[in-house]
Amino acid sequence: MSQTLSVSALLAVPLAPLAGAVLAGVFGTAFGGNWIGRRLSHSLTILGVLVAFIISVMTLKSVAIDGARLNETLYTWMVVGGLKMEIGFLVDGLTAMMMCVVSFVSLMVHIYTIGYMEEEDGYNRFFGYISLFTFAMLMLVMSNNMLQLFFGWEAVGLVSYLLIGFYFNKPTAIFANMKAFLVNRVGDFGFILGIGLIAAYAGTLNYGEAFAKANDLAKLSLPGTDWMLVTVICICLFIGAMGKSAQFPLHVWLPDSMEGPTPISALIHAATMVTAGIFMVARMSPLFELSDTALSFIMVIGAITALFMGFLGIIQNDIKRVVAYSTLSQLGYMTVALGASAYSVAVFHLMTHAFFKALLFLAAGSVILGVHHNQDIRWMGGLRKYMPITGITSLLGSLALIGTPLFAGFYSKDSIIEAVHESHLAGAGFAYFAVLAGVFVTAFYSFRLYFLVFHGKERFDQNPDAHHDDHHGAHDDHADHAAHGKPHESPWVVTVPLILLAIPSVVIGFLTIEPMLFGDFFKDAIAVNLERHPAMEELKHLFEGPVQMALHGLLAAPFWLALSGVALSYYMYMVNPALPTAIKRLAQPIYTLLDNKYYLDWFNENVLARGARALGTGLWKFGDQKVIDGAIVNGSWKLVAWVSGMVRRLQSGYIYHYAFGMIIGVFVLMTYFVWLNK
Repeated sequence: MSQTLSVSALLAVPLAPLAGAVLAGVFGTAFGGNWIGRRLSHSLTILGVLVAFIISVMTLKSVAIDGARLNETLYTWMVVGGLKMEIGFLVDGLTAMMMCVVSFVSLMVHIYTIGYMEEEDGYNRFFGYISLFTFAMLMLVMSNNMLQLFFGWEAVGLVSYLLIGFYFNKPTAIFANMKAFLVNRVGDFGFILGIGLIAAYAGTLNYGEAFAKANDLAKLSLPGTDWMLVTVICICLFIGAMGKSAQFPLHVWLPDSMEGPTPISALIHAATMVTAGIFMVARMSPLFELSDTALSFIMVIGAITALFMGFLGIIQNDIKRVVAYSTLSQLGYMTVALGASAYSVAVFHLMTHAFFKALLFLAAGSVILGVHHNQDIRWMGGLRKYMPITGITSLLGSLALIGTPLFAGFYSKDSIIEAVHESHLAGAGFAYFAVLAGVFVTAFYSFRLYFLVFHGKERFDQNPDAHHDDHHGAHDDHADHAAHGKPHESPWVVTVPLILLAIPSVVIGFLTIEPMLFGDFFKDAIAVNLERHPAMEELKHLFEGPVQMALHGLLAAPFWLALSGVALSYYMYMVNPALPTAIKRLAQPIYTLLDNKYYLDWFNENVLARGARALGTGLWKFGDQKVIDGAIVNGSWKLVAWVSGMVRRLQSGYIYHYAFGMIIGVFVLMTYFVWLNK
């Protein structure tokens, strides 16, 4: 096969979902006259994403087997002082893998949405949004320059705002989407500063050209400081990743984004928006490799996120929020790997996580449908006999999440832990403790959810708040079903995506670990200085194959920590359910701290937001009204009026007044010159 890729075919990857989004979002809504119905809307958007997935798979085959590559500019938008602003594609191992993951998970979400959103009034609008989201993410991962990267970056942020606030008449949804939008703007401010510094000092926005000048950038300092320019650039870029990939302390938007419908929870939190920051840092690895300070910063932030966000998952009772905090924790693991210069391991975990996390979110949505839109896990129980497919797939996803040997999550999580252990950067010791402790925490809250939902006594008929859901437009008969109806398995359009996602959640790690981590799959996409950062080289020496790695994993600390977490959750919630209540009573201050999410929301709302409002009000009242309007604008005309009034008094019209003025003037001038000549 040819070693080149077809640009025309690659163009269809993002444009096919865009076409579906336009058709469904315009002609399937009141905005465009409702020309097409529900069936045609979901058919067109699914067809668009299916086309993108098929071409992505073909591209991955060409890249992985035939060694095909592409780096081509398709369109020059403008040239400003020698700085080219272009649209183009860069297709290598990293891009091809991301294209397949994004398009496959999106396809599963599209199919799932047919069953999940069938009763919603905004059905066509929702399909338009998720298809547009897919287009934006594909444009981001396929870009060969920072302008297009930034376009995709902001586009996924915009569409996530629309999706989180899908129920635009629901106050909590409006608050959540505004919170997500504003927090991401904080991160994006740092991101655009980093891009601006690259453009200013490298004179280009193209990846290849910028990376070629990386060593020159490493020799420069930020003007007026002793800081390495490349360190400042990398930290600014990572601040963007902190917002998009929900790293502490810019993580606060992600749990609240559960206000959106469940399908977008899977789409945003599995394979697309939140992984954009991880992808970006991996893509920028030639720059990050030049700054140990930036890498240590990344590692510590990731470690904090991985451990402390996991703690919050322990006390959550909303099924979607438990999975959301799991996402935060796993994003922390990926970030820790980035800090350890194990970029390929971070991206590997990104891939495995996309499958099992999408599975867990969609399974949570299936449970919500099955129990008539209840989301509180305290009022579930015993669902495995009513929802066998959902129960089995949830179990497989949970086993993958906690890193069970042979499952996908095992290969990526264990590789992260080993990479951090082999790192010698500042902060590696804390990071290693955090990712190890996080294994126990993850296993505990994951199986707490699984046991409370699918095992134990049936509690779904005891729910005092029978109608708590993410379906804003709920129907009255749901309340009756919640009180009197039995749970039921979801329709095939919901269960088929669960099965298709469960398969890679089990096998994808076993099949791909060797080429992705120790082969040449990422050889020209990711750069690592093995002399300064030898973690990947050490991992390569330790690796003896996926089977041997799984066997060794049975004896390693992470497996026993995970097993301990599962055993403890089983004892506390199945054998001795009174124990959690007793622990909560004894450790009330800790529970209160966790329940208030470390008071970060309180700090943001009462200190930062009110401080910003007070500052804005002060600038308005004093700066605008008193200084600008009062002193400058009004003061200037008042001064002119006063001077004019004084001058007008001198214009009396009498000649003797003017003669007197002339005499006084001559006298003053004579006195002045006499004084000068003394």
